[in-house]
Amino acid sequence: MNWTTDSIPDQAGRLALVTGANSGLGLETARALVAKGATVVLGCRSLPRAELAKGELLAAAASGGGAVELLELDLASLACVRRAAAELADRYGRLDLLINNAGLMALPRQLTPDGFEMQLGVNHLGHFALTLALLPLLSDRPDARVVSVTSGAQYFGRIAFDDLQGERRYDRWAAYGQSKLANVMFALELQQRLRDQGQAVLSLAAHPGFARTNLQLASVAANGSWFEPLAYRLMGPLLQSAAMGALPQLFAATAPEATPGGHYGPNEFGGMRGWPTEVRIAPAALDADQRQRLWQRSEELTAGAGER
Repeated sequence: MNWTTDSIPDQAGRLALVTGANSGLGLETARALVAKGATVVLGCRSLPRAELAKGELLAAAASGGGAVELLELDLASLACVRRAAAELADRYGRLDLLINNAGLMALPRQLTPDGFEMQLGVNHLGHFALTLALLPLLSDRPDARVVSVTSGAQYFGRIAFDDLQGERRYDRWAAYGQSKLANVMFALELQQRLRDQGQAVLSLAAHPGFARTNLQLASVAANGSWFEPLAYRLMGPLLQSAAMGALPQLFAATAPEATPGGHYGPNEFGGMRGWPTEVRIAPAALDADQRQRLWQRSEELTAGAGER
């Protein structure tokens, strides 16, 4: 039997933070969780857009007994990440689910306020810093989970340790692949470290396959490409809805059968669409030495950044 949102266990009393929750996968993830009774905090850069998303989710919250809250969170700014983590701790003092969903895709080279290449900064470093800041809120909660949302780009990704910020050579798709590989490497390394520390928090990864979200539109708009819109139109029949694309991360976040360090994605057309199942991890992410190297470098980059 296929796993659907109807399979999600009761989430009453649980608190979830979903980053990038005002549209696409994040919005659908929030919708499913509030419909099962969770209080979902929408972590968004734009509070006006978050307010619109909250309005859209109120019907699901009313029918399922859940609630929707807002949190200003700009993952490009480590100062904002730290403020958001502190605000969440002050408001609730606990957290059950952290779904690191927000992301950017294939943009021209830009820098975050902290001087990081934008895709690495938002997709990986911002979530890295956020997760470490929030772990104390998760540590004593039953069945607490951290879900890192990656993509199929992990399979062609490479961590350019000698040029992480793309200063010498920048290719927007290579930078995207690097950030998505970093997501799954972080998820696996976090699980290993939690296990070594004797913590019960689970770290998992998920990818949505080829889902129709705002990522494609934002990438096309930023690059002015004539080819990409044509390519997306030709591949349209393969695209699945954002609601279907959100199922793997919902499975990772809620399914009792999800395993520590598990990686979930669609089960059809080579992982491009379908129902959630365990899927292969990019071979590069299985190298423990490289994962530890990325963790150490991420710690170095985020330490003190945003505090000046």
